[in-house]
Amino acid sequence: MSRELPAPDIELRVWRQFLALAETLHFGRAAQRLHMTQPPLTQAIQQLERRLGVPLFERTRRSVALTPAGAALVEPVRQVLRQAGALALRARDAAGGELGRIRLGFVSTVGFGPLPGWLRAFREAHPGITVELREATGDVQAEAFAQRELDAGFVLHAPGIAPPPPLQRLSLGVEPMLLALHDAAPRRLGAAQLLREPLVIFPRAIAPSLYDAVLAFYHRHGATPAIAQEAIQMQTIVNLVSAGLGVALVPRAMRQLQRPGIVYRALPAALADGAPRAETSLVWPSDASPAVRRFVAFVREQGPRER
Repeated sequence: MSRELPAPDIELRVWRQFLALAETLHFGRAAQRLHMTQPPLTQAIQQLERRLGVPLFERTRRSVALTPAGAALVEPVRQVLRQAGALALRARDAAGGELGRIRLGFVSTVGFGPLPGWLRAFREAHPGITVELREATGDVQAEAFAQRELDAGFVLHAPGIAPPPPLQRLSLGVEPMLLALHDAAPRRLGAAQLLREPLVIFPRAIAPSLYDAVLAFYHRHGATPAIAQEAIQMQTIVNLVSAGLGVALVPRAMRQLQRPGIVYRALPAALADGAPRAETSLVWPSDASPAVRRFVAFVREQGPRER
């Protein structure tokens, strides 16, 4: 026989009554288990049998026994009731943010910072939430948010720049930009000479506020950067510097990326005025799911910090 119940529109309450009687084979004990009196239970079983068109129990004045039809329904009814209970628990977990999926965008610099440790700790604390990672620059994430293809994202920008509505933002800290230099560069590279060096930088489209901050830094010191090459990923920028194409300004987190031919240095004191800094933020839509809000709360507990 099919494991599906023959009358799916019958209330779960009635199937619970059927199962209680099937397991006790005694109207009085079944009614007691169900916290009801015996007459309503008797009427409910009779109505169930009429709806199904088959007897489920054989009754005598001294005993109650399952018919073949009734016996065939016991295990399927148990399964349905277990599944119903699981659905209720699943709904509560989802509503409480303990169940769900998060499509999480991130810029590469976060991968060199706290993201791996955060993800491991979050998955251990919330095993019912699946986190799907998507490495993407800020402009790609903005488009993905517009298309409802991302649920949250880590982005890089100049300090204090808020995302456009309806995105919300949690700052994760501000860090200075360091020089990435070929290791053959002079140890004491003068400010004027440094400003004349070819610059390897990301395209403005992927992080406009940070790009503008870098250019403003050059202009503040009376220089115009000689842009030698643009590259989207910070790792690629560092690799191009290692190949001798120029110098780069990168977030301090990139020190974690060690490449042959690369050294990282702070800007000379003469260039400290208005030196560009980078801020990392977690962004998410205002109508985010409970699972996303749970992730935001987790990240907020880590606390923003100056790096």
